[in-house]
Amino acid sequence: MTIGPLLYKTSMNLRVPIQILDELADTVIRSTGSLDLASGEIVDVRYEADRPGLMGLPAIDEQYEFTSGVLSNDGKDVEFRIDVDVMRGQYFVSPSELLELKVRAAKLFAGLEGKTLLAASERAAAASSDNHSGDADRRLH
Repeated sequence: MTIGPLLYKTSMNLRVPIQILDELADTVIRSTGSLDLASGEIVDVRYEADRPGLMGLPAIDEQYEFTSGVLSNDGKDVEFRIDVDVMRGQYFVSPSELLELKVRAAKLFAGLEGKTLLAASERAAAASSDNHSGDADRRLH
């Protein structure tokens, strides 16, 4: 019988605090939340003022235009697009926007270029696969 690599489920907090800006025709509704950098889900949304209407979701308002987010660190800001699932009453960041946000944030906050991040990621993936390459050959007697 062959034993494959052991899989360990790790619990890592990849949530960062963000500002959420819901743009309506005549006003901006501000709130805060936590963006999960792994999934793009936004949770723990708290509005600065009570929201009228169904579920308090600004996207339901007739004057709603779009939603954006701001990730801040040490006085520097990165703005990004937020999508709204009106049926579920949930904010989220699309996978492509999330990737772009990560690259822009790394560049702004840490001074890293996208190519540097990609190269480091590829080196880490290669090192990880090298560490586990012999695991599939181990046999249990």
